[in-house]
Amino acid sequence: MASPQPSAPVLGAPAFLSARLDDLGVTMHDGVGTLRVWSGAADAVELVLFDAVDLDWITDTRPLAPVGGGVWEVTTPALRPGARYAIRVGGPTGAGSTFNPATLLLEPYAKGLAWGGLDDWRGVVVDTSFDWGSSRKPATPMDRTVIYEAHVKGLSKRHPGIPPALHGTYAGLAHPAMIEHLLSLGVTAVELLPVHAFSTEPRLLNLGLLNYWGYNTLNFFTPHIGYASAQSRAGGPDAVLREFKGMVKLLHEAGLEVILDVVYNHTAELELGGPRTSLRGIDNRAYYRQHDDGAYIDVTGCGNSLNTATDAASRLVLDSLRYWANDVQVDGFRFDLAPTLGRDGDHVFTPDHPLLRAIVEDPLLDGVKKIAEPWDVGMGGWQTGNFGDGWSEWNDRYRDRVRNFWLSDVDYARRASTAPVGIGGFAHRLAGSANTFSAERGPLAGINFVTAHDGFTLRDLVSYDVKHNMGNGEHNRDGADTNRSFNHGAEGPTDDPAILATRRKAMRNLLGTLLLSAGVPMITAGDEFGRTQRGNNNAYCHDSALTWLAWDHAPWQEDLFAHVQRLLQVRRENPALRPTRFAHEERAVPSASVIDWYDEHGETMSIERWTNPAHRTLQYDARSTPELEDPNRILLIVHGDESPITVTLPRIPGVARFVPLWSSMDERPADDGDPLAPGETVLIPGTAMRLFRAE
Repeated sequence: MASPQPSAPVLGAPAFLSARLDDLGVTMHDGVGTLRVWSGAADAVELVLFDAVDLDWITDTRPLAPVGGGVWEVTTPALRPGARYAIRVGGPTGAGSTFNPATLLLEPYAKGLAWGGLDDWRGVVVDTSFDWGSSRKPATPMDRTVIYEAHVKGLSKRHPGIPPALHGTYAGLAHPAMIEHLLSLGVTAVELLPVHAFSTEPRLLNLGLLNYWGYNTLNFFTPHIGYASAQSRAGGPDAVLREFKGMVKLLHEAGLEVILDVVYNHTAELELGGPRTSLRGIDNRAYYRQHDDGAYIDVTGCGNSLNTATDAASRLVLDSLRYWANDVQVDGFRFDLAPTLGRDGDHVFTPDHPLLRAIVEDPLLDGVKKIAEPWDVGMGGWQTGNFGDGWSEWNDRYRDRVRNFWLSDVDYARRASTAPVGIGGFAHRLAGSANTFSAERGPLAGINFVTAHDGFTLRDLVSYDVKHNMGNGEHNRDGADTNRSFNHGAEGPTDDPAILATRRKAMRNLLGTLLLSAGVPMITAGDEFGRTQRGNNNAYCHDSALTWLAWDHAPWQEDLFAHVQRLLQVRRENPALRPTRFAHEERAVPSASVIDWYDEHGETMSIERWTNPAHRTLQYDARSTPELEDPNRILLIVHGDESPITVTLPRIPGVARFVPLWSSMDERPADDGDPLAPGETVLIPGTAMRLFRAE
């Protein structure tokens, strides 16, 4: 399935969409290859060709000619599939310029890589053809999307149903045993931690550690070789790319989308003095943010920041997205530290940055899901809720409020007899975070999550008060100190049955909130069966059993998995739980959920009860206003205090009964119980949830 060609930019389009920047990298035509490289400040660019086996043996060199607009070009039959190549770039000296005509550089549009040693890479011309057959993108609507965030290697590395040769690989992720797990769970999309080619920082290598997560991108167009099977690695970059595409194809045929966590905000060249592998040697001034004296402006905390205020950097990002979305057929992208991409020439974030606009308006990215991690570490870097139409965002306000409500507030109440806050802020998050996202964007602008790859796992969140990162080589200084976690009476492993039971219920409350809230839920792989990283909340540097998912589960873990299955089934079957728009007080809004709030007595919630820490019980009544589905109504009881309470079901006009659907009080999901009538009472033990369908 070939990617469509870029169309001519419309009047007023940003300059980086100009035709002068089309077809960068290697393109093939009639058996001859043309290489086009952009460097606005270079005075010479040279193509260097290598032996297919000995990557130190230079077999030919060809000069590139300037063709205008900073683009250099050469056409030669030597650039054929399988060719190993690099470039050398010469240019002026001075502040911010790091040209060295002797340095071999990785061409940034290379679609294949060959490794010649530490920080020594060659591009490879690859045959990108692939038979997609009848495979098509699932195009799952956002309101039905459930994201499963996973690491390619960690997901299948220890799975007993997958052949050992495929453990930890792209092919392993697409194995029938893994697909069966994902489908039986009920998720619709797999969001993969970085799969662009990446390398490990020298600092970690000196500690005997590795960059496991992959947030250290080497090249924006090449799948990471280390996640390919041994057979594909032996077959070369063509085979690695085919394995990746084969994974996408099989997941699509199962109805599952593939979302990539992409790291365009910085590269593996790190700070000045770090590796000079590609962009730094091609045109350092144009590709990285820096002061007049050449010192880097680092808004990522990773040593450098890609300067998307320049045409070349913005086009590089856009072309990479187009390649993965069309040639490789992925369904969406989660943009790591996305505000960095939206910083202008003065390094200030603006939501209408030309690149951010182009990403959502580009017809070649139409229908592709765009998810921002809406913060970086620079000035004004926290931008949750401030991205424009067409973007969804990781909702850290949701994460923090939900953790507070079920964990740190309960911890506080044990010591102070009353929680620090009431239930009002939690209710806002449950209903879609209308206080964060505009009415125009609606609840689907928010990607709700309680855990992610970065931080405690769900089990560790309820089992540890503090991080335990001594194995990271930084004396426990790394990783977040504020986790809003609660160990429920013992730090880490315990045999106390009461503590263990309370932890299990806390996990069910957190998962219940996540999967019953308006917005798009994201589950972290392994949380569905309560995996642990032994209190490490920053396990980015551990490629070991600490981070690989274990698939031998205790009975309580199977019970937790069954709860996630039930919750996702309930979400699918009840559109009132997944509105696409916010309701309006004065007019009907199609595909919204009209919400009424009741207290434990079945009465309309008073303002005083919203904010009173002594009253942490509510009944959430949501009624759909359907366009494409049958009308639907649910009632969710939330009790955020450890003391038991008797709740009177509300008398709602038109509702004759409440049909039980799910309860966090059950160790394993129970069969549907008998319907209850309005006005009947329900005993709720401490910190629990119950869901009903209102009929």
